[in-house]
Amino acid sequence: MLDEFLQEPRVAYFSMEIALRSEIPTYAGGLGVLAGDTLRSAADLSLPLVGITLVSRAGYFRQELDAEGRQLEHPALWDPARWAAPLDAKVAVWIEDRAVWVGAWLYVIESDLGGRAPVILLDTDFAENAPADREITHYLYGDDDRYRLMQEMVLGLGGVRVLRALGFEISAYHMNEGHSALLGLELLQRFTYPASQLRSGESPYDVPRVRQLCRFTTHTPVEAGHDRFSYELVERLFRHGDSAGSSAVRFDLAELQQLAGREQLNMTQLALSLSDFVNGVAKRHAEVSARMYPGYQVRAITNGVHPYTWTAPSFRALYDRHVAGWAHEPELLIRARGIPDGEIHAAHLKAKQALIEHVRELTGVALSADAPIIGFARRMTAYKRPELLFTDPGRLEAIARQRPFQILLAGKAHPHDEEGKRLIALLHRQARALAGKVPAAYLPDYDLAQAQLLVSGSDIWLNTPLPPLEASGTSGMKAAFNGVPSISVLDGWWVEGCIENVTGWSIDGAGSLYDKLEHTVLPLFYGEPSGWGRVMKGTITTNAAYFNSHRMMRRYATEAYLR
Repeated sequence: MLDEFLQEPRVAYFSMEIALRSEIPTYAGGLGVLAGDTLRSAADLSLPLVGITLVSRAGYFRQELDAEGRQLEHPALWDPARWAAPLDAKVAVWIEDRAVWVGAWLYVIESDLGGRAPVILLDTDFAENAPADREITHYLYGDDDRYRLMQEMVLGLGGVRVLRALGFEISAYHMNEGHSALLGLELLQRFTYPASQLRSGESPYDVPRVRQLCRFTTHTPVEAGHDRFSYELVERLFRHGDSAGSSAVRFDLAELQQLAGREQLNMTQLALSLSDFVNGVAKRHAEVSARMYPGYQVRAITNGVHPYTWTAPSFRALYDRHVAGWAHEPELLIRARGIPDGEIHAAHLKAKQALIEHVRELTGVALSADAPIIGFARRMTAYKRPELLFTDPGRLEAIARQRPFQILLAGKAHPHDEEGKRLIALLHRQARALAGKVPAAYLPDYDLAQAQLLVSGSDIWLNTPLPPLEASGTSGMKAAFNGVPSISVLDGWWVEGCIENVTGWSIDGAGSLYDKLEHTVLPLFYGEPSGWGRVMKGTITTNAAYFNSHRMMRRYATEAYLR
């Protein structure tokens, strides 16, 4: 099975998390979902990529909400043997004076258009390893810095070695966020100048050659999102004895500090130093990143979402009838302007009814197909401001008395994000307090399948980040493929995607959110069907046609990979 992927050079796409399917919980949020969409588009477009990630046997976590809305985390165990094929290659990564053996599984993304993309899942759960080392690849984003750095050593150092052992010819290394930046150290070990060419004090490492091979996409302007490790920990984990051989990375601390930061090993700084192509994930984010990292050219390739994955079955059938070839060339959706309004409304009603049934089964809350559903679902953390909608419950209730609406919420908080957990409990209480006035529910255990139901079955998609902390955001892009307009703060992708009253509406706080709902959005929804249909079509023909991962990957191919 692997041989078919060894016939041509490939771009190695490294990501700590990749969302492959709901049954494989190797993702925590937007970064992993974006990585999955990247590789799905690579399969659709027959682009030669190979994904590299950790197997994360215990996954991220399954979310349970108790009666008070408190998040409870449960292991999300899965069996790689059910979905992937074991590979023979096994390499050693030297960690704390011992060899940790790293093997791999092969998962193949099958495109509905006929293409295939390989994903290598790195695993340390082997009898040759100590019990603690067998768990290095178990938990996505583990408990402490030591565990995280060991994971990133396996991903960066082990990933490069496994690819080589399997026989892949790699034309470029693409780091999706800084977690895999240690791959640059592995490449530096491989590419050195002959000792005879060096003057006293010169570095032996061919940094320009490594930079030519590496690409880096940064995803967050939030400082907490950038991994940093103390050099004391780095020296301890990279320690090796004389018997370590080629499995140990030997690097002078002073040289590492020049590449990765003087005080701490900053993985983002290391990736920046060793990449000749750096990009942010939206135009606004590239501008913010350029200010964060002076001296580096930060380009912008705005994110996109995978067309077929995020389009509800009813809309897939609709587009198949009216816009042949849309799944391969989503820009053709500009032709959706000619689809009769009645057919678009019928397709949406099917998606909405599927969501309503899911909510009833999961929570017992009965929603109406006649009233609009406001959807809000994403990783729950403070800068996303999920509580903004509930700033003034009295105003919210007054608006609903004039024109009824419904609210659906979903999302997980990181197990160590106490503020995120507090927000989930707050939203749960707010939803209960609105009972009898505004139907509302918080859906537990948000995953890919539930996300697809929400972005297609909602009528209005809400996003309320604190600018400029939203790097991109992609949930509104997913909604667009289903004709669902966004009402959102102008940050991330929405700076580019918002055409007022055409693709949705912009807001800057709770006051403007309430004003737009009361005076613009809800009157339009309850007015003449053609008015709401016009916005649904604007969303499809403008945003879905552009903000998709096929367009994104074509730009990566021409601007980053073919340099």
